[in-house]
Amino acid sequence: MKAGIIGATGYGGLELIRLLHRHREVESLDLFTSSGEGKILSHKYAHLMNIHDTPLHRIDLDHLASLDVVFTSTPSGVSSKLLPSLIGKGPRLIDLSGDFRLPEKEYEQWYKKEAAPVDALNQSVYGLTEWNRDQIKDASLVANPGCYPTAVLLALLPAVKNGLIDASHLIIDAKSGVSGAGNKPSELTHFSETNENLSIYKVNQHQHIPEIEQGLELFSIKQPPITFSTHLVPMTRGILSASYAPLADGATEKQLIECYKETYHEELFVRFSENGGKLGTNQVYGSNYCDIQLYTDPRTNRVTMVSVIDNLVKGAAGQAIQNMNLQFRFPEETSLDVVPLFI
Repeated sequence: MKAGIIGATGYGGLELIRLLHRHREVESLDLFTSSGEGKILSHKYAHLMNIHDTPLHRIDLDHLASLDVVFTSTPSGVSSKLLPSLIGKGPRLIDLSGDFRLPEKEYEQWYKKEAAPVDALNQSVYGLTEWNRDQIKDASLVANPGCYPTAVLLALLPAVKNGLIDASHLIIDAKSGVSGAGNKPSELTHFSETNENLSIYKVNQHQHIPEIEQGLELFSIKQPPITFSTHLVPMTRGILSASYAPLADGATEKQLIECYKETYHEELFVRFSENGGKLGTNQVYGSNYCDIQLYTDPRTNRVTMVSVIDNLVKGAAGQAIQNMNLQFRFPEETSLDVVPLFI
């Protein structure tokens, strides 16, 4: 297979390189840039020395059309201009940017950018692997989910779909490491602003709010508006999502546990633990796993649904490769069966 990455110099692109390098079916990996044509990526990122020392390519549609698969790990508003002309021209397209996740009006409202053409949006398939395999397999264009929605939806969907919680009173609290903001310096991610500091941001305005609501509706029921709060934690990687909702009338903790066990018992990358215990981002660091636990409180009749992922792997590059494996009928774990880096 011949693969290409547009946006290879960002954190998501670097993770794609790391994981695709060990993919036994990928023969060549071409890296594309909108600026810096001819530069050697390993000169900027020394960890790639003697691994990927080839020059970066300029973005050329004919070159891209000759590949088997193209990943776009670009800022929002870029892939919406590049990918429509490649749909149906040869390569499978997997977009990590968010440009094809939402309908036109919602995208422009929340991202404050011009949306992709409607024809392209209509051909995109939402790439939440564990819940949308049949659609992903034959899709020309996959809209890879955002990191927060991946963590939230995997933790919520079994309970919502099976009517075990009252989703009209759903509150979601999520925390992310700094790499989720990308590698462009900003006031929010400046060391002196982030170190020894926990901050809330984009209150009631985060662009992943409509994506979570859409995902809940796509795979379960029409969802009332959610309350979703995001926080920046002074660490490099990881997302911890904690969602709170009342148990539905008549629902029990035993029913919840059995529902999650049944939903995910054959999944390679979703690990549900029914025994509680320790749950933290370091147990999935560098891996494609999503770990989930439930906690019910008989005093308040509420359930807390907690999940952890690595935002750059299961929340980005890893899930994208899992979707590629589905599309090309490879085992889903190909190149992704790595042990988390715990220490």
